[in-house]
Amino acid sequence: MRGRLFFTAISLLAGTLLAAQSFNTFPVTTQKPPLHGRHWMAITGKPLAATAGSMIFIKGGNAVDAACAMLAATCTMWDVLSWGGETQALIYNPKTGQVIGINALGVAPTGATPEFFREKGMKYPPQYGALAAVTPGTPGGLLVMLAEYGTMSLKEVLAPAMQMAEGYPMEAQTANAIEREKELIRQWPYSAEVFLTHPGEKREAPYPGEIFAQRNLLVTLQKLVDAEQDALKAGKSRNDAIYAAYNRFYRGDIAEEFVRGCREQGGLITREDLANWQVKIETPLSVNYRGIDVYKLQQWTQGPVMLQALNILENFDLKSMGYNSARYTHTVYQALNLAFADRDFYYGDPYFPPEEPVRGLLSKDYARERSKLIRFDRNDPGAGPGDPYPFEGKTNPFRHLLDSWGAAEPYTPVSDQYYRDFTAGTTSIEADDEEGWVVSVTPSGGWIPACIAGKTGVGMSQRMQSFVLDERENPFNVVAPGKRPRVTLTPSMALKDGKPYLSFAKQAGDEQDQLLLQFFLNMVEFDMTVQEACESPGFITNQMFSSFGDHEKKPGSLILNDLTPPWVRKELGMMGYSLSFRPRTSGPVNAIYFDRKNSSFWGGSSNHGEDYGIGW
Repeated sequence: MRGRLFFTAISLLAGTLLAAQSFNTFPVTTQKPPLHGRHWMAITGKPLAATAGSMIFIKGGNAVDAACAMLAATCTMWDVLSWGGETQALIYNPKTGQVIGINALGVAPTGATPEFFREKGMKYPPQYGALAAVTPGTPGGLLVMLAEYGTMSLKEVLAPAMQMAEGYPMEAQTANAIEREKELIRQWPYSAEVFLTHPGEKREAPYPGEIFAQRNLLVTLQKLVDAEQDALKAGKSRNDAIYAAYNRFYRGDIAEEFVRGCREQGGLITREDLANWQVKIETPLSVNYRGIDVYKLQQWTQGPVMLQALNILENFDLKSMGYNSARYTHTVYQALNLAFADRDFYYGDPYFPPEEPVRGLLSKDYARERSKLIRFDRNDPGAGPGDPYPFEGKTNPFRHLLDSWGAAEPYTPVSDQYYRDFTAGTTSIEADDEEGWVVSVTPSGGWIPACIAGKTGVGMSQRMQSFVLDERENPFNVVAPGKRPRVTLTPSMALKDGKPYLSFAKQAGDEQDQLLLQFFLNMVEFDMTVQEACESPGFITNQMFSSFGDHEKKPGSLILNDLTPPWVRKELGMMGYSLSFRPRTSGPVNAIYFDRKNSSFWGGSSNHGEDYGIGW
């Protein structure tokens, strides 16, 4: 491993030097080894799910097939998401040389209006329960990706997940999350039946290692496979047969039971909502940063935040500042705050009016103007959205809302509950193959405590909470029936000289783009390996409005790694930051680096969480 420094446990001096070096250049050791592969690579949030991807590769599937198998497995394992959540992906197609966006985010159901929630005394849609659900997107996203870009049958791709639904040994992270949330789970009869395997006992959740079976979910998955196989027997093509499974989920008996179970528990989703919803295949957004083309999904995600921040940071010599120095941390933090302020005001569903000013937001000229707002002596807790409309040759129709937007709130300490909400849910999936297919997915929704829709075994999304009810907060993201909420979910891809360079993603809500940005800069500016970049201590801002719960923000809040040297802490404190510290601040990021010199793949995964992968 490059630059490895060996030291003994008794060498306090060497340990001190290592800590110092890690904040001035880059970490010289990693806790996990990098993955290597020549033919394929499969990385995701659970080792068993990565194994599911490897099983598909071994059977001859491509990276899309494997990604779909990993998606199905992670949903079945309740890896901070479930089958009723949402899926968003970037796919590099080697046949066309293009990056494709998959928008499989559900929409607000019939009756979901600001007035509806206000009449219930709510400032935002709720965090949990059937009323928090948008229409399920993950089944549709998986089926469309498989039909359009995969090679295998649905029966083959779902086989590992179906084996898991028959029963798999539950890992401690999920088992303990169920126990922690059992009071909420007990409110929903279908959830209690599935999750509370020891009702009435002191511990009602499964024990780590206990075989966890999901009979109803298995029946639902079998119905999808049956629909495909019946269509193939009737002479339908592979593509049409997979869409027969799609129709059964969204328009057939699965939809009927899903809607019945949702509405029985107070939800709003109708049969028409499911039947009318569609997966969107999109052209992603991109910017060029120092010769590297970076791709993100459109503004229904927070993905353009990273693109905006890169445009701003291109105006500074980051490398000369030193890795994780106070000046570097401050500069990146300020760029992120400016981009996140634009996110909080301008991002929303591009299929609903008003039209977001994306061309202006991603303008290099706009970024140069925003970069001039960065003060190098202290933090700006009142950083707000700019006006990108002139950079499109237009007048801002919401100018009257900007002056009073998001006034800085008094700082309060970051609580454990706030932090859990801030980082809620999600996993990431990375896959590639020797033919050149590359897939980056950030699926989410239906995390524990999940409200299960009837006898489907499918946990419903909790994504409604990401809407706002008042246009003064964000005129583009006000809840309306049929509209997508602006979500935090943000897979990433980068091309260099027209070829895949990096595929990367992470879980954890509003943290995603800020730590993905730092991961990317670790490699591009500081020449780290992909594993070093994944593990390197990052820093986290809470200055934007949270996308969850009560949509709080913590101006001036800066979370640093426990290893941050005292001189960096002191300098940042003098700049007006309210500092807190955590032992893990690197992700979890999952990534694949494409080594063109050696015609091989490097896989990386952060040194916390259960994320990891397999390469061959």
